[in-house]
Amino acid sequence: MDYLPIFADLKQRPVLVVGGGEVATRKVDLLQRSGAEIRIVAQSLLPELEQQWQQGRLIWLGTTFEPCQLDEVFLVIAATDDGALNAKVFAAADKRRVLANVVDDQPRCSFIFPSIIDRSPLVVAVSSSGQAPVLARMLREKLEVLLPASLGQMAEVAGRWRGRVKQRLMSISERRRFWEKTFGGRFSTQVANGQSAQAEQQLEQDLHRFAQSGESTQGEIALVGAGPGDVGLLTLRGLQLMQQADVVLYDHLVSDEILDLVRRDAERICVGKRAGAHSVIQEEINRLLLALAQQGKRVVRLKGGDPFIFGRGGEELQVAAEAGIPFQVVPGITAAAGATAYAGIPLTHRDHAQSVTFITGHCRPDSDGLDWADLARSRQTLAIYMGAMKAAAISQCLMAHGRVAATPVAVISRGTRADQQVHIGTLQQLEELAQRAALPALLVIGEVVALHHQIAWFGQQPQAAGTSRPAVVNLA
Repeated sequence: MDYLPIFADLKQRPVLVVGGGEVATRKVDLLQRSGAEIRIVAQSLLPELEQQWQQGRLIWLGTTFEPCQLDEVFLVIAATDDGALNAKVFAAADKRRVLANVVDDQPRCSFIFPSIIDRSPLVVAVSSSGQAPVLARMLREKLEVLLPASLGQMAEVAGRWRGRVKQRLMSISERRRFWEKTFGGRFSTQVANGQSAQAEQQLEQDLHRFAQSGESTQGEIALVGAGPGDVGLLTLRGLQLMQQADVVLYDHLVSDEILDLVRRDAERICVGKRAGAHSVIQEEINRLLLALAQQGKRVVRLKGGDPFIFGRGGEELQVAAEAGIPFQVVPGITAAAGATAYAGIPLTHRDHAQSVTFITGHCRPDSDGLDWADLARSRQTLAIYMGAMKAAAISQCLMAHGRVAATPVAVISRGTRADQQVHIGTLQQLEELAQRAALPALLVIGEVVALHHQIAWFGQQPQAAGTSRPAVVNLA
C-alpha cells in the first residue's frame, strides 16, 4: 500500500492553496465542501475565486509564496504551472511536516486526492496511488451508477437511530444483523422514494419485530423492466434493485447478460413462458410472489421489455396490493421502442405516421375482437407483439379493411441484441417474413418502415470485435 487512505476533518482548519487558475479553483471548491478555511496565494485570481474573496469566503494572502505562510496550515496544495515554484512549496512543506499535494506531480505529494463518490455522510474514495488517475476515475464512474443518491439520507437516519438500536439490542452481532436487514429492506425503498416519515415508522416497526423475534419480516416486491435485450438499455434503478434482491423471478425474454448483473447470492427462479409451452401459469407466479414476500424477502420480478406493456405486470401488482404487500415498479424500454430504434425504423414521423398503436397477438380467450377498420387506417404505425404465429390472419384482416398490400412491413427478431434480424417486405408478404424470422419477433406495419434503409444503424454504438451487425433480409 503506497498511501494510507484516511478521511481528514478539515472543518475550520486552515488550508493553503498556491495558484489561482482553473485547477486551483477545482481544488478550492472541493475543500470548501469539506468546511476548510481557504487561504490562497496567487499572482491573480480567476473571476470565480475573486468573487469568493470579495464575499469573504476565502483569504487572499498575496501574490508571492513565502515559507512562513505554512506555519499555521493543516495542509497545502500547489496548483500552478510554475514547476520551480511548486517544488519550492513542496520542499518548504516537507521540512515543516505539513502534508502537501503538488497537482500532477506524484513524487511531490505527501497526500493525494482520490476520485470521490459523494453520498454524504457516506463517502467512497478510489485511488490508484497516483499511477493511473484516469483508471481510478473510470472505476469511480462505474461505482457511481451502483450507489443510489439516497444512501446519504439513509446513513443520516441510521445515525439518529444508533442510540435507540443499541439500547434495544444488546449484542454487536444482533445490531449488525438488524442493520443488514434494515438496509436491505422496505426502509431503504422508502428513503429512496423520499418518504422520510414512513421510513422512520418502518424503522421503528422493524426494530420492534427484531427485538421480539430476532427477525424483520416485512418483504416487498419490485416489478422491474429489463428492456428488450441489450444490457446497455437496462435502467439504473432496475440495476440497483437487482443488486439488492434476495430472490429474482425472471422470464425467458431476459437476456443472460442482464441476469449476470443480479446479485451473486440471490436465488433465481425462471417463470418464463414461451409460445405454445406455458412452463409456469400466471396464477402460480402470483402465488410464488406473495409467498416469497411474506417470508420477508426482497423479491424482484424481472420482465423483458416494460412490465406494463403486455407483460401482465398490472395483474401481478393487483395481487400484491390485495395482499397488502409493499411494491414498486421500474419501467423498462419496451421492445417496440428498442427493436425499431436499432433497426432504423422511427415509430412516428410527421410525414408518414402521426400515431403508433401497440397490439398483442395474444388476447384473453373471452376478449372482444380488434377494430380492424380502425387499425387499417394509413399514416399510422402498428407494433404487434407476439404476432408472428398469426401473421397470415393479421395481414388478411388489414388488407380486407383497406390497408394497401404494398404497405411496408418489418419483422424484427432478437431485438437490440447482437444477433438481431430484420426482415423487410410488404404487407402481403407478412406471413412469409414471419416464417423466416426467429421467435420472439415483433411485427411493424406502416410507412415508417420504408425509412429503414436511410437511417438503419445511424448513431448506433460500434459493435465489439468479432460480432456482426443485425442481419437484414429485404423482400420488397
